[in-house]
Amino acid sequence: MNGRIAQALTKLFERHRIVFWYDAKQELRDDFEALSLPGVEKLELTNNEYGIKYRILREQPEQKFLLYREEPQPSDLDNWLLDVQLAHGEFRTDQVAIWLSELELGLEFTDVVQAHSEFFRATRRKEALKKILKPDDTEGLIRLKMLAVCSGSEPRVDAILENLLQELADGRDGKLKLIGRCGLDGFLWEQMTRYCGYKSDEPGIRDFVIELFKSCYAMGTDGQVKLTGDALVFLKRWKDSRRFEGAFETLSAECAEVLGTEQDLAKRDFRELLELDYFRLIDQKIISDLVREVVSCTVTSGDVALWVRQRRQSHWYHEYRQLYEALDYAAKFTHALGEAKLAMDSLVEGVQRYCSHWYQLDQLYRKFTYHVRMSGQASLMGTLTDQIENLYSNNYLLKLGDRFQTFVDEAGRWEAHTVPLQRNFFERWVQPFLRKGNKVCVIISDAMRYEVGDELLSLIRQEDRYSADLESALSMLPSYTQLGMAALLPNKKLAIADNETGTVLVDGQSSQGTANRIKILGQATDKRATACKADELMAMKGDDCRALVRDHDVIYVYHNRIDATGDKRESEERVFEAVEETLRELIRLIKKLTGANANNLLVTSDHGFIYQNRAIDESDFSGVDAEGDQILFRDRRFVLGKGLAETSSLHKFTPAQLGLAGEVEVQIPKSINRLRLKGSGSRFVHGGASLQEVVIPVLKINKKRQSDVTAVEVDILRGASSVITSGQLAVTLYQSGPVTDKIQPRVLRAGIYTEAGDLISDSHDLTFDLTSENPRERELQVRFVLTRKADEANGQEVIFKLEEKHAGTSHFKEYKSLRYLMRRSFTSDFDF
Repeated sequence: MNGRIAQALTKLFERHRIVFWYDAKQELRDDFEALSLPGVEKLELTNNEYGIKYRILREQPEQKFLLYREEPQPSDLDNWLLDVQLAHGEFRTDQVAIWLSELELGLEFTDVVQAHSEFFRATRRKEALKKILKPDDTEGLIRLKMLAVCSGSEPRVDAILENLLQELADGRDGKLKLIGRCGLDGFLWEQMTRYCGYKSDEPGIRDFVIELFKSCYAMGTDGQVKLTGDALVFLKRWKDSRRFEGAFETLSAECAEVLGTEQDLAKRDFRELLELDYFRLIDQKIISDLVREVVSCTVTSGDVALWVRQRRQSHWYHEYRQLYEALDYAAKFTHALGEAKLAMDSLVEGVQRYCSHWYQLDQLYRKFTYHVRMSGQASLMGTLTDQIENLYSNNYLLKLGDRFQTFVDEAGRWEAHTVPLQRNFFERWVQPFLRKGNKVCVIISDAMRYEVGDELLSLIRQEDRYSADLESALSMLPSYTQLGMAALLPNKKLAIADNETGTVLVDGQSSQGTANRIKILGQATDKRATACKADELMAMKGDDCRALVRDHDVIYVYHNRIDATGDKRESEERVFEAVEETLRELIRLIKKLTGANANNLLVTSDHGFIYQNRAIDESDFSGVDAEGDQILFRDRRFVLGKGLAETSSLHKFTPAQLGLAGEVEVQIPKSINRLRLKGSGSRFVHGGASLQEVVIPVLKINKKRQSDVTAVEVDILRGASSVITSGQLAVTLYQSGPVTDKIQPRVLRAGIYTEAGDLISDSHDLTFDLTSENPRERELQVRFVLTRKADEANGQEVIFKLEEKHAGTSHFKEYKSLRYLMRRSFTSDFDF
């Protein structure tokens, strides 16, 4: 006891020269007499007040004194030293007084400490409180800090609430029970009333969270609202918090059930829900309705794109992204097919139109199919998937294939006058670099058809300092790997080997395998040439890769992901996933090569492919089998042989018609038909003459020295008034131009702040990625809800700010701002 008394007195003497000690219970004399404090003189009050007063004030005005009285404090009228006592300090020895002393709090806080004595019984709580106390704390602030200690949070109502909701979500109640034991529960619910208008005859954290979801949902629909706008701001911040989003999701699901949200949503039009995301069910409702609308073609492609973009702000978007993307692509595909005129007057025109427009239908179908597969929601998307499959197969693929086939049948030679031939690739695209003394790297991605090349073009252009152009070439027939790969090498004469291997000879030499291709490259040019596989190159260390580029003038890199996946029956349904992987891998490959000082790159393919995502109908197989004097090689889309018999469902080419040497003839099924091949898949095929198989991309890629990527500009449009008069503010933001490959999206955080920098509204993270050429379609209106803090700024200027993250950090810098005058009347309390 003596040690604690000495410690408490030492702290008092840091603030006071004279300290009074009344031993009301007459039990601490021994402690007084044993006490020794450096620099402090002990005096006992025994009817000697006048003499002591003279001594301590006149004779020794600098000396510190401890004045002990072994009795209670006299009444004020009888207390000769009352003026001295009021000007200096008093040491009290009851428990509350000791706690006050330990916390360095004045006697005016006696009631606070007494009312919550349970709180102070734990040394750990007491020490935690002491660390956050400040000299100017009021009773209310001290209680708030006690709540913060009990809940393990910062001393703010919203932070305390987040921690209590986390506990509720975890199925625990230790913190809430502690608040009750410490007598702080009444104060907590008072704060909740002040903070967000929560009132209840039987307040509780579960009751509060149900009212929170109920009121916020009602604010966005047409229900009864009991809480204030601050509750909505809290809910938005809580759900967007990385730390607490799990608790939000758990409690959201529980409250949805309690409130019968599913039944309520069933009665609503999804359009009125597009700004809400408090329940997972809202996204499910929107997606479910959108599927029906897209199937019935009662919504436009533009509207679907707009709604999907709106939902990107939803808390649950990451969970349903694949479905939203699939719906967007389904609507785009249906619209594009409706606009497409699948007519042509020649083989050349067919190729040209495919390269300018029609390829997009293959791309949109691929993206739709991929996202449906990734969503894992085959049942939900079943009707829409069947519809898109039917449209793609019957109204596009078959129709286009049949039309193009008529010109294939009429062609005396396999060529399209204005379209470069694949066999001239080396001479047309590689030699110009070598003639100028420049190095060039050629990446050949097996089965990368034209529409995939177009997507790769966009991805490359989005990379800083990369420029790229896309051209098309007409592949060899049959459109299969051995022939396509051979045609991309320098060659004077190509011939299919007169055996059962399907191997292709380049100037009499086998082109099978990397070693043979290196030999052919070396013999055809006096430049230093080599070839390797993509995975070998990616496995190289930086120095080895730089040495490879340094020591060679032309490098062929062979990449095989699409064909390797699609050509196997057990994996062909994953071919569109293989396309996505291919795009990612090619970007990494391009960066690895440019990082090794390769500035000029060409990316092309050996052939394209046809893929239909469902089992192939009997009608899609050729009715007859190929016959002839000698059948050398069979595949699903071509036959190699000699003396092949003419038939109405197969088209026969002589080697000369295909620009080939030798005597091996070729037969391909017409349009998109397949040949039956035992043990083989039939959904992914190539080898024939459809546009999807024979139009291949050639990308020319160059790395620049200077940055060429910028972010799109965003402006704040000032409305008719610059005065805020209600509890909400709608702000219109304008994206100054469309997003392109080189003008990239901008992500901004928006909110309303006081001059001191305090946020007084909800905050929105906004992505500006609009691609429309129409300025009206690049406007975005955002509604902000003001918090109770905004009342403190009444009559003052406040600032609407757009802020942008410093690259690679969590810190924000101001992008643009606009000032408003806050002039709210009492009626603004009734916004909701």
